[in-house]
Amino acid sequence: MSPSKPVPVATPSILRRVTAMLYEALLLFAVEMLAIAAYMLVTLNSQHPLAREGMKLWLLLVTAAYFMWCWIDSGHTLAMKTWRIKVVKLGCHKLPLRTAAARFLLAWGWFAPALAVCWAFGLHDKAQVGIALALGMAAWALTALFDKDRQFLHDRLAGTRLIALPKAPRKAAR
Repeated sequence: MSPSKPVPVATPSILRRVTAMLYEALLLFAVEMLAIAAYMLVTLNSQHPLAREGMKLWLLLVTAAYFMWCWIDSGHTLAMKTWRIKVVKLGCHKLPLRTAAARFLLAWGWFAPALAVCWAFGLHDKAQVGIALALGMAAWALTALFDKDRQFLHDRLAGTRLIALPKAPRKAAR
């Protein structure tokens, strides 16, 4: 009996991954609205500057918890599951906490450079910020074109990769 060869793993297309991210944004919006409602209840909707800054930190923590829990638990969020995409770390059955945290922080590369440019140049207009974000996100997406496995930069740096899951077999009609 010969040893089995590893099954080749397909990388989802860039378009499929970006489409899943757009769907993810809608789902994350709902999660964050619930988080805001909870925060407003706890703080009695305080308008104190400290409470406003606390809300930003709370949303960052909720976002991190959402993504990291999903990645560690099953390897995908609801949007990733819908688009049959899973995040894995080679040699690990489940994504380790440290790896999930690193991936979450590194994924801010989609937004942080553009936001830093806006801050550095004093750009506050919605259109200017939107253009900066669009250009920054497009640049980050292009990093996959220069990767031998077509992985985004944050996955390469975190030691993770996105894989395409096969379609589930259809159940026969009775």
